[in-house]
Amino acid sequence: MEYRVARHNPAPYNDADGKISLLGLGTMRLPLRDPADPTSIDEEKAREIFDYAYAHGVNYFDTAYPYHGKMSEKFCGKALSKYPRQSYHLASKLPGWFLKCDADVPRIFAEQLENCRTDYFDFYLVHSVHEGSWPNYVKYHAYDQLDAMRRAGRIKRLGFSFHGSVALLREVLAAGDWDFVQLQLNYFDWDYQNSREKYELCAAAGLQVIVMEPVRGGMLNTLCPEAAEILRAAAPERSLASWAIRWAASLPGVLCVLSGMSTREQVEDNVASMDPFVPLTAAEQATLAKALEVFRARQLVPCTACRYCMPCPAGVDIPAMMHVWNEYRLHGDRAANLKENYNDAPEAARAEHCVGCGACLDKCPQHIDIRSMMTAIRTVAQESEK
Repeated sequence: MEYRVARHNPAPYNDADGKISLLGLGTMRLPLRDPADPTSIDEEKAREIFDYAYAHGVNYFDTAYPYHGKMSEKFCGKALSKYPRQSYHLASKLPGWFLKCDADVPRIFAEQLENCRTDYFDFYLVHSVHEGSWPNYVKYHAYDQLDAMRRAGRIKRLGFSFHGSVALLREVLAAGDWDFVQLQLNYFDWDYQNSREKYELCAAAGLQVIVMEPVRGGMLNTLCPEAAEILRAAAPERSLASWAIRWAASLPGVLCVLSGMSTREQVEDNVASMDPFVPLTAAEQATLAKALEVFRARQLVPCTACRYCMPCPAGVDIPAMMHVWNEYRLHGDRAANLKENYNDAPEAARAEHCVGCGACLDKCPQHIDIRSMMTAIRTVAQESEK
């Protein structure tokens, strides 16, 4: 599969040897001191993750304005400041839902540079493009303004992260001279969310791909017992996450696979999975397909715990409730399992408090019918009380 360079011929990559690490560190799920407070980054543990990744060749670090309640960029700026700026690639994103006028684009961009302690971004993205967000980017001329920053050298590579339909992807690809696209690519979504067609469209446009959610928010590191056993029997020494990471990295045209690492153990496992990188063999692909077939039979909610749906006006912890449901499905639809996990959640955060306002619906990049799911979770929880 051939890939052409972008039409404006961007400058060469700016690190010492011209290479971007195939494994990148995502910073949406950094370790926390208080699990209930996304801003409470445990800086000591997070620095350990950064330092281990950097020491083992990871040179791509991905953050965003809203991550960790606007604290992720600031932490990245601190954690990376001790390293030569030319030795790593830094990516951040413009959040369309914060735009209220054209002037917000340069204002937010300047704030992000300050947060990250830098005067340019190696990769910069229009964030979370989907049917609900794209009109705002168009309305406030985001592409034209960011393109000017690219020409001025403040952005080295300009792209977008995508969560919409195939039809919208065609429109966005035609709307600008992009350098890359960030897609949710994993073996579960390859057919489930039409990821295959989106990936092929980007390839046809000559754009390399940054992969996000290769482990689908950790879902593919747990699977269900039957599917997990298939993979463990084939490779007892390998983690379930490593299968997902290697699957994504095996796709032609993938520039970098992002992993949102929350622990030292996760970064060690991811580094070991990718150094040296060995693409999945045909036999491994067949094994993975067999495990996926078993896993899909569980009919899980495709929540990645990105928390874009939060805060809920009624106080419901939507990602936590989705996790409760998936645990219920993964363990054989045992109502007792759901009841136990449901009751472990703070009372005010439970699905029973959903008022069906729909404020979360347009924010969900997975397009989950959250209102219906809250009803289903509440119903099973109440029936288990009888």
